[in-house]
Amino acid sequence: MDEKRKDRRLELDVSIELERLDQGEMTTLKMMHVDVTDLSGSGMGFRTGHLMEIGSLYDTRIQIWTKEVIETVIRIVRCDKISDDLYQCGATFVGLMGSEALKINIYQMLNPEEA
Repeated sequence: MDEKRKDRRLELDVSIELERLDQGEMTTLKMMHVDVTDLSGSGMGFRTGHLMEIGSLYDTRIQIWTKEVIETVIRIVRCDKISDDLYQCGATFVGLMGSEALKINIYQMLNPEEA
């Protein structure tokens, strides 16, 4: 399988809340909790008990390794079922300010052993 990510992902173990911003075809919760598994300057991976609609938009706040909180909008790009009640999803940032992405990229440069 070809690597499609443009940024290196680092592991991150936090739970966050997503708030749906758009109206999609699937019936989903307006607010939901997910467990973030990895993060990069361009997106994140997470696990959830809910099937996520590809292309849907969510507002979120993520506490990163430095305990700083970044605010962003994400777009769901994949959602794969990994067990009967668990999905592994991927999202790209569509509302991440440059200064917030810089925080992630600086952490990656200062901690290359975690990549």
